[in-house]
Amino acid sequence: MNKKTTGVVWLREDFRTTKNDALIYASKNHENICALYIYKKKEFQNRSAQRWWLFQSLKNFQNKLDKVNISLEVIESESYKEVFEKILKKENFSIYWNRIYEPQFLSFDQKISNSLKSKNINFKIFKGNLLNEAHEIKKNDSTPFKVFTPFWKTAEKFYLDKGFQRSEKIKPKNKKIKFLSQSIKLETILPEKKWSKKFEKLWTPSEDEAIKNIKKFIKNELSDYGKNRDIPGINGTSKISPYLAFGQIHVETIWEECQAIQNKSQGYRKYINELGWREFSHSLINYFPEMLKGNLRKDFDKFPWEVNTKHLKIWKKGMTGYPIVDAGMRELHETGWMHNRVRMITASFLVKHLRIHWKEGEKFFRNCLLDFNEANNVAGWQWVAGCGADAAPYFRIFNPILQGEKFDPSGEYVKKWVPELINLPKEFIHKPWELDKDIKNFELGTSYPKPIVNHVVARNAALAAFQKIKKISI
Repeated sequence: MNKKTTGVVWLREDFRTTKNDALIYASKNHENICALYIYKKKEFQNRSAQRWWLFQSLKNFQNKLDKVNISLEVIESESYKEVFEKILKKENFSIYWNRIYEPQFLSFDQKISNSLKSKNINFKIFKGNLLNEAHEIKKNDSTPFKVFTPFWKTAEKFYLDKGFQRSEKIKPKNKKIKFLSQSIKLETILPEKKWSKKFEKLWTPSEDEAIKNIKKFIKNELSDYGKNRDIPGINGTSKISPYLAFGQIHVETIWEECQAIQNKSQGYRKYINELGWREFSHSLINYFPEMLKGNLRKDFDKFPWEVNTKHLKIWKKGMTGYPIVDAGMRELHETGWMHNRVRMITASFLVKHLRIHWKEGEKFFRNCLLDFNEANNVAGWQWVAGCGADAAPYFRIFNPILQGEKFDPSGEYVKKWVPELINLPKEFIHKPWELDKDIKNFELGTSYPKPIVNHVVARNAALAAFQKIKKISI
């Protein structure tokens, strides 16, 4: 390899310098490097919250690369192929990138690899942001896993047997160079609606912030994660998911930080298992790509979903009359994030109490979540709906009242996001319709909506609908 050729690093979901194999390899093998990001506007059209995070990520990463004399070019195009046609016309360069474990990206990797080979252009593709490659974990008979526990047991052992790799660092360059010289203004990426402006007070999308946050979480919260992760009213989770989604931190970094703990508690095991679910989701969409467009369990293709735009709109606004559900939906809108326990409650309410198709919820979360990831989002919604792999049975219907009373007993979470209920006694905070006395400045139906459905009636209707599809194995 000629070090005097330009090293081009194609960035996608890897805004980090630590454990960024493509960037590190290029820095060690080329005197001149340029990082390239291709912004596909249509791809982010239905991911409004993430447009804000992407803008901040590019800006912060650009500043970090400047310090080591690596330029970052941001090209807007709706076609990777179109940009690569321009790249292939250049001379004296090599190109590198890290994998994204989604079928469409892996398919493009294969196609562009063939083009690069045919033109004798040097390139290299590196492992992406998973512990194991998506297709490495299989059963003994070489078929894919559909159940989490045996999958993760196998995947964890497979990763441990490989051993940790020493983390190398980027080699700074002497000068910055340009490659395509077509960078757009980063501000054009920002969503038109200013609702994301409030995110600035809550999040700093950068690699340094990601590492600082995970270290703080492991030091202060990990030991109690096993019990605190289900309590939305306290800071019991890491909130590292948006940083993972954009690759500001590699999952291996999180793993290694956790392994450094001497006394590993139940919280450690629970948290490591969450990393396992992320691995499992990516394995599923690659072995079963059909689940990206529909039910993994085809029995549910016959499920009688309701089409109710009024109820869907009320759910999105957090005005269902069920406080724990409404609190979650409002937290999502205000922060771009929702507590995981509440994600399950709000999702269950949509697909079971309202019997609205899980795709509607998946689409809304995609638009509002800063940590949206296709594999996690689709697998999570199908898990709740009962139509995915290792899914919760459809007849397991979360009672939003009991869920609220169990995981938000004093109503701290609800009162924070549904301030209309702030003066209610805690015994009525999750069922304000049972209030048996007057509360100043509160009137059900005016101050706060009445429930849009009756829990018992909705539950029975959901079970009846479930009986209409053919009997499935449980």
